[in-house]
Amino acid sequence: MTGSRPPAADRPRLHRLRNLGSWLLDYRYAVAAQLRAALSRTDPDDFASGHLAPVLIIPGVYESWQFLRPLIDALHEQGHPVHVVTLLQHNRRPVIDAADVVAEYLRGSDLTDLVIVAHSKGGLIGKYLMTQLDPDDRIRRLVAISTPFLGSRYARYLPAASLRAFSITDPALAALAADERLNSRVVSIFGRFDPHIPEGSILPGAENVRINTGGHFRILSHPDTIHCVLQAAGHADPR
Repeated sequence: MTGSRPPAADRPRLHRLRNLGSWLLDYRYAVAAQLRAALSRTDPDDFASGHLAPVLIIPGVYESWQFLRPLIDALHEQGHPVHVVTLLQHNRRPVIDAADVVAEYLRGSDLTDLVIVAHSKGGLIGKYLMTQLDPDDRIRRLVAISTPFLGSRYARYLPAASLRAFSITDPALAALAADERLNSRVVSIFGRFDPHIPEGSILPGAENVRINTGGHFRILSHPDTIHCVLQAAGHADPR
């Protein structure tokens, strides 16, 4: 008696169908998020108040800070001042150049005991910032969501140079991956399936958290992701 479990021969097909469904829902989420960002008139300074540890948001490539609004709203509601580097705009700069922009913001704002919450490419920027541009040890923790720490085999086929930089053969990315000195201060959050990063987001020595959802973008609004981010920021949300 096999119960409700599908026959072994059907499982790969069902797995592919589930991943396809996750992919479609993921891009629906991404399109909706981009539209919300384009239409929103919210001032990022509205989130800069709070009595708990400060949080800095770094979005992924082609994303504005609004892409992470589910996390920003949750963090601010619990009392964290949330900071946004608007000079990043849609984050098209190379990782090192973007990290320089963020480092200048940290110095100008005099932020300390900082938690960085980043998505995708933002996690690479956060790791470079933490390992190379933080001599005063301002950054306490990096929470990276769906970050291609080892790159993506698909990147080499993409037309834009800003996306090809995520190739697994890129020297700068390889050097960043090889630097494991501060990995213990990283929380890497990822889903069960990411269509953009077949290599996955597991980071040696980090706290690696797998969320039971598929996709690269939709994970940003998942309740378990929000819970993990709040915990990493030092505030356990009630649920």
